[in-house]
Parts: sequence; C-alpha cells; structure tokens
Amino acid sequence: MDNPFLKEYKSDKTDEQLVSLARTGDKQALEDLILKHQPYIYNIAWKMVRNPADAQDLTQEATIKIITNLSKFESRSAFRTWAYRIVANHFLMSKRRPNESVFESFDKMAQGLDMTPDQPLTPLEQEEKKQFIREMNYSCMSGMLLCLTREQRLVYIVGEMFNADHTIGSGILDISKDNFRQKLSRARRDLFNFMNEKCGLVNKANPCRCHKKVTFAMDNEVIDSKNLLFNRKEYSNFRNYIKKDADEMLDIVDEKYAELYGQLPYKADFDKKTFLEDILNDKHIKDLMKLN
Repeated sequence: MDNPFLKEYKSDKTDEQLVSLARTGDKQALEDLILKHQPYIYNIAWKMVRNPADAQDLTQEATIKIITNLSKFESRSAFRTWAYRIVANHFLMSKRRPNESVFESFDKMAQGLDMTPDQPLTPLEQEEKKQFIREMNYSCMSGMLLCLTREQRLVYIVGEMFNADHTIGSGILDISKDNFRQKLSRARRDLFNFMNEKCGLVNKANPCRCHKKVTFAMDNEVIDSKNLLFNRKEYSNFRNYIKKDADEMLDIVDEKYAELYGQLPYKADFDKKTFLEDILNDKHIKDLMKLN
C-alpha cells in the first residue's frame, strides 16, 4: 500500500485512471479508489477524534463527499491533494466529538494527570502488565494530540505522522508552504514542551510514568483490559506503513518525542466489506455514479 502523502506516489492504476473509470459507472474502479485511500483517511480521523466509532463515521462522511464531488475533479492538481483537501475541510468543520471536550487543553490534561494517583508496580508486576502499560502510554499520547487545536492536530498528523512534505501538506490544507511549515513547527513545539515538562518517556526527571497510572486507569475502566483501544495484535504502527520521505522539512525540536508518535497504532482494516457496501449500495451514490 503506497503512502499517498509522499512526493513519489506509485500504484498499479493511477488515481486519475480510477476516477475516469468510476465516472463511466465502473463499480470496481470506484471500489478500488475507496480501498486505496480508506485506511489513510480513517487513521487521520482516528488520530483526530480518538474514538474508533467517531472515526469511522468521519471516514464514511468524507468518502461520500469525495465520491459525490468526483465530477468536479478537473485534474488541476493531483487527485490526492484534491481529495484530502475535502477530507481536511470536513474534519475541521465537523461537529465536536466527546473526546475533544475531555482533552481540550494541555492545562486540563496536566490537571487530570496530577489528580490521578500513583500506584507504583514492582518490576515483576510491570512485566506482567506490560501490554496494559503500553495501552496507557498510547492512550496518554493520543490524549495529548487532542490538546492541540483542530488545525494544529491535522497539520501534525499529516506533516509529522504521515510525513507529507510542505508541498503536499500545504496543498491539502490550502495554505502556503511557509504557513504549513510554521504551523507544523508550532504544533511540534507545543507537544514537545508539554511532554518535556510532564512525560517520563521524554524526560526521565518527570514523575509521571505510565506504570504508576495504569492500576488506577484499569480499576476505573479508563482502560478496558478486555477490549484494548490501541495496543492490539492486529494493529501495526505507523512506521510499517509510512516510510520516511527523504526531504527533511523542518528543524526537529527533539527526535525522541517524534519517534514515540511513530509508534502509535495504525489500523489497516476496519470491516471494509460493510463499509464499502454501505457506500456503494447507497441509492444516491448508485444513481449519481450510474454504477454498473
């Protein structure tokens, strides 16, 4: 699966070819186009709102917007830029989700962490609960992302986590290259400053450690031990799907914290069959696209 956010983006059939075939009513071409971009749209949504069900709703809504506007695609830019601009606008303008109110600022998150009692574990207990400690780690980092403004969050996800260079990133956000670089730099610094002050993963002088918080989180069902949200066997991490672009965009504030976000889970599959059927069997979509 080729990362659409890299400058060099190759595929058996180009997006433009699939769009052209889809416009003639070729259902398979439309399906291939959706499947090609669906995982990336979903993973942006998941990082934007943190909740899988909300992310799937956002993905479906944005995908339908892309399909219903295919007739307006004029090849003046790459399809990926045009399509992900629709995605970005939809994500930025959609109604606020519950998690966005819980993690609305770094100050509020810091207060929550300070109020969560420490319950240290022995080395043996840490080993026994390592998958839940990793879940706590991912959960906390995901919450930090939500402390950014929506625009900062989107810029960070596209620019840092998906490694879109400033040309692609600025096209998707419909801003200048310099503006994209500046916004990404601010987002990175805001995250780093908070983690450097609070997170023991970045600064070992900090008292906050995931293994100290995990018992409270499990006892209070912040973490569901039977249904982990982030740390599951079928999930991979971003590094397995998002290879680094050779073009370095920005000065790195601190490599270590950026590497941590590269370890966050990437979900490659989320009931694609049902997802596709819901879209392709929708009467409005079938009539609009004259699907065969």
